[in-house]
Amino acid sequence: MDAIWLQTLLLADSTVRLATPLVFCALAGLLSERAGVVNIALEGKMLGGAFAAAAAAAVTGSAWIGLLAACTFACALALLHGFATITHRGEQVVSGVAINIVVAGLGPTLADAWFGQAGRIPLPGSDARFAPIELPGAGGAPAIPVLGPLYAEVVSGHNLLVYLAVAAVPTVAWILAKTRFGLRLRAVGESPEAVDTAGIGVEALRYAALLSAGLLCGLAGAYLSIAQNAGFIRDMTAGKGFLALAALIFGKWRPVPAVLACLLFAFADAAQVRLQGTPLPFVGTVPTQAIQALPYLLTLLLLAGFVGRAVAPRALGRPYVKDR
Repeated sequence: MDAIWLQTLLLADSTVRLATPLVFCALAGLLSERAGVVNIALEGKMLGGAFAAAAAAAVTGSAWIGLLAACTFACALALLHGFATITHRGEQVVSGVAINIVVAGLGPTLADAWFGQAGRIPLPGSDARFAPIELPGAGGAPAIPVLGPLYAEVVSGHNLLVYLAVAAVPTVAWILAKTRFGLRLRAVGESPEAVDTAGIGVEALRYAALLSAGLLCGLAGAYLSIAQNAGFIRDMTAGKGFLALAALIFGKWRPVPAVLACLLFAFADAAQVRLQGTPLPFVGTVPTQAIQALPYLLTLLLLAGFVGRAVAPRALGRPYVKDR
């Protein structure tokens, strides 16, 4: 196989793997923000899910129990977020930041107390992780020109959560565009007064949106700790929740453009790993720190100069107070 083609396939494969938590979180933010709730707590919910998944998987030795724990804990954080912002009409950004801060400190503290590994949670064996899945025909596919290596290297060989992320994109898009729940969810983010007048509970819809977002954040966190990696470490999300939020804004609160933005950010992340220590033409060797900042610089450039006018849902960030 040609070396350049092989490197291209490996870069595409890394892009898919790195995009998975971003896709889950971007879809989570899409559901909650289309319902009118600012979800800056994506980072904290994903990190909490990663901690819960690793802790449960380390104790039980089961990746499935870890996945269940991640989704449960992230949904509990979503309920806490909803209690503060929907029931008590608190400031949505402040409560989201509070969740991020609490989880960032709580996870390593509990990990150190329970496992004695300086804030880390190592996994005990292979059953505690989701293993790669080889799709039918992947073994002999490289013999087929072009499409065969693409299928074997990029499509096959991922774990279950990667394929769940792929399936989640059309599922969420269909729910928002074609179902009664999706129509009501979008309506409550634009005009909660009209939804309430129609006899539909605004608070119930917003709680449902936050719980759905919590479930997706739990999947993202579980992917980080028991699928992509083999355990939990401090701040392992590394700002991915904020990148997903930026992708959501870049995609103008629409599912497919937001996912494409996630792929772009993941591509930049995969590229920066390969560029570290590699001399560039006319520049030479760039410091590693500058290369590592590439995905975040790309985010700033896109949001500052290329996103255009992104019109958020009209009721986004506005607590609903029912007229008596």
